[in-house]
Amino acid sequence: MVEIDLEDLPGVGPTTADKLREAGYGTVESVATAATADLAEAAEIGESTAKKLIQAARKMADIGGFKTGKEIMDRRKEIRKLKTLVPEFDELLGGGMETQAITELYGEFGSGKSQIAHQMAVNVQLPEDLGGLNGSAVYIDTENTFRPERIEQMAAGLELDIDLGTIEEVLERIHVARAHSSDHQMLLIDSARELANELRTSDRPVRLFIIDSLTSLFRSEYSGRGTLAARQQKLNRHMHDLFKLVDEHNAIGLVTNQVMSNPAVLFGDPTKPIGGNIVGHTATFRLYLRKSKGGKRVARLVDSPNLPEGEAAFMLEQAGLKSC
Repeated sequence: MVEIDLEDLPGVGPTTADKLREAGYGTVESVATAATADLAEAAEIGESTAKKLIQAARKMADIGGFKTGKEIMDRRKEIRKLKTLVPEFDELLGGGMETQAITELYGEFGSGKSQIAHQMAVNVQLPEDLGGLNGSAVYIDTENTFRPERIEQMAAGLELDIDLGTIEEVLERIHVARAHSSDHQMLLIDSARELANELRTSDRPVRLFIIDSLTSLFRSEYSGRGTLAARQQKLNRHMHDLFKLVDEHNAIGLVTNQVMSNPAVLFGDPTKPIGGNIVGHTATFRLYLRKSKGGKRVARLVDSPNLPEGEAAFMLEQAGLKSC
């Protein structure tokens, strides 16, 4: 594909291009998928001008029109899979976590959500022939759960004949930001986009975007039924921003989600993910994690557009995710 610069768009000079890049619109694709009001504010232009700019970007980037099923099939050939390196888990996911999609992990505390996020941040650095994507990771931490010590243990625990370099080099490829509020969390998606644009042509482009956890800050700031609509609107926009980001960079979106107990359920599992239908519809793959006997964890594929429901057991050891 030919790389198109922002300056190639009609009516965009160096000053406007710089404003767009500062606002996180570093590629023609990001302009093509932007909301008119957001672009107008970012570039300090009128909404009618912004609308023309978006239309021009869609034509140049070939976005926004109808495509045949064959063209979509060809586009899906670009999708790559990131392996957990637990064969049963990877089989459940159809070969691993897909790029251009959001995978949601939900479950009670201690079920392994953050541990899987740490493991994927290591595995994404592996070469493609060993199940990785030869890339780097962005980790948005909302609960202060990121631990570099776990990254060190998991990197050392990879049973592969591969040298990822020193632990400092492994950690250099994981870009961590701590979110302090839901608004800050949403802004960090823009920062992640800028970082991904910078690393796009490097030997380690960003191939994994992690949010751990997606709903924690929204849940604490918006309590009570009166704030539910506002919370869901923000959450919806946040997830769609993430989806655009992973689609643009052919990367994986991995989000963890908290749960609540539904007291109306008298029989069966009362555990229910936070975020309601907004999160459920936007996430491409939903995995429910739970503890089992003997220190095992069980992952159940709850929702997927093309894979059957199923379960896979795995162990969480000091060296990371392992088969039972």
